[in-house]
Amino acid sequence: MPVPPYYDWIAHHAHRRPGQLAINDLQTNRTSTYAELHRRTDRLTGWLAGQGIAKGDRVALLAPNCPEYFELQFACGRLGAIMLPLNWRLTVPELEYILGDATPKLLVHDRSFSQQAQALSKSLLEIDPEDPNSAYERALASNAPAPAYAPLTHDDIGMIMYTSGTTGHPKGAIITHGMVFWNAVNLGIPALISPQTVQLVILPLFHSGGLNCYAHPVLHAGGTILIMRAFEPGLALDYISDPKLGITHFFGVPAPYQFMMQHPKFQSADLSRLRISGVGGAPCALAILEGWAARGVALIQGWGMTETSPAGTMLDAADAIRKVGSAGKAMMHTGIRIVDEAGRDVKQGEIGELLIKGPNITPGYWNKPEATAAAFTDGWLHTGDACRMDDEGFVYIVDRWKDMYISGGENVYPAEVENVLFELPQVADAAIIGVPNERWGEVGMAIIVRKQGQSLQEGDVIRHCLGKLAKFKVPQSVTFVDVLPRNATGKVLKRELRTQFVGADKPAIT
Repeated sequence: MPVPPYYDWIAHHAHRRPGQLAINDLQTNRTSTYAELHRRTDRLTGWLAGQGIAKGDRVALLAPNCPEYFELQFACGRLGAIMLPLNWRLTVPELEYILGDATPKLLVHDRSFSQQAQALSKSLLEIDPEDPNSAYERALASNAPAPAYAPLTHDDIGMIMYTSGTTGHPKGAIITHGMVFWNAVNLGIPALISPQTVQLVILPLFHSGGLNCYAHPVLHAGGTILIMRAFEPGLALDYISDPKLGITHFFGVPAPYQFMMQHPKFQSADLSRLRISGVGGAPCALAILEGWAARGVALIQGWGMTETSPAGTMLDAADAIRKVGSAGKAMMHTGIRIVDEAGRDVKQGEIGELLIKGPNITPGYWNKPEATAAAFTDGWLHTGDACRMDDEGFVYIVDRWKDMYISGGENVYPAEVENVLFELPQVADAAIIGVPNERWGEVGMAIIVRKQGQSLQEGDVIRHCLGKLAKFKVPQSVTFVDVLPRNATGKVLKRELRTQFVGADKPAIT
């Protein structure tokens, strides 16, 4: 067996621990040891090379969660090609823009997206997990010889991930091989990841949170990942409770934790084997943190974004209860600053914008030099997140900088108000947006989903908030809806709420 390159840990573990279980696809019950995963990846590498895929070429993937994400990613890496994971929730016109921008030579797609794929590309390879004779499996069975590993450095591009832009078209964040490696180092140590780790993967694998929290660090360490094709809260609780699966690690944005906590199975679920349960992607309501803590699980918060690969900060397990609500401290090989609107470092305890720098940070955006230049100041990436730091250096993410609104000259951060709304036992889901007001400039509107069978009126909500918040933070109106719009990872889409209830999304605060 040839010596694997530093960026290919599948090949490394196939040599070191070939019989170790790497992936369990819970949808199909298909499992792959590291040796099997390596062989499949090598066969895919040979087939791709036979189709003319070479260093720098893009290969797109449109599929729900499945092992093929990792087979394709590492096959592209062996060729020096670039993987392009696609958000399957996007419409064909939205996907057309991304494919037009990234110009992939091939679109690999799941059978469930055949109609969209045929409208998007003429060069296709179809996955069908129910068919052992699918086009994808026939490609692997062709046994085309794989070329020698491509000579790469950490600076070479391994992936392009298109971020869900708040305005205009999405931007393709460049993900280098070095970014994925440094994320595995940064995140793997505080998350206690080892060859004994077993993680349940629920977030979409086209998203950095799904691929890299903690799937890639687990594979980097030689552990095992269990893949859910689609998240379902009751089923996830069943998997976590199953001693045969032995799940030790779990990661999600706040929404999955919220939905599992509200599920009838939550109180009886066996959570005793969970060593690390991470939450990130959005500020987590205290009601969720406290609900899981009551079941003996301290949710370990972190902060990151696609452009940071994604881990930027993390709360160590030892501080999870003592510093509840904090996103922790900067990762080992990462620097952070908190600055005001003039770019000056704020004083301790003051709120400012989080800036970040390090080897885990994107070098920029695909085909967008102007957006790249605007995103950085002296090498520091502007994150667009508002935060503060306490006297021990722990960071608290207050909210998205853009989601903040100004009422009567005072800054209001919706996440703080949402925490108070979640204290109401009748509330299943909630969001706050700023809406125009003649007297105060902007005031808060609470948008609430009631729990099934529960009664809650506008006056109840406002009275509750008046006893908990300064008056300028109290929402001036309450709207009840059946469901809040969320993206594929579970984040509430505030821009859609603003468009629905205000008429237009507001420009970014600068």
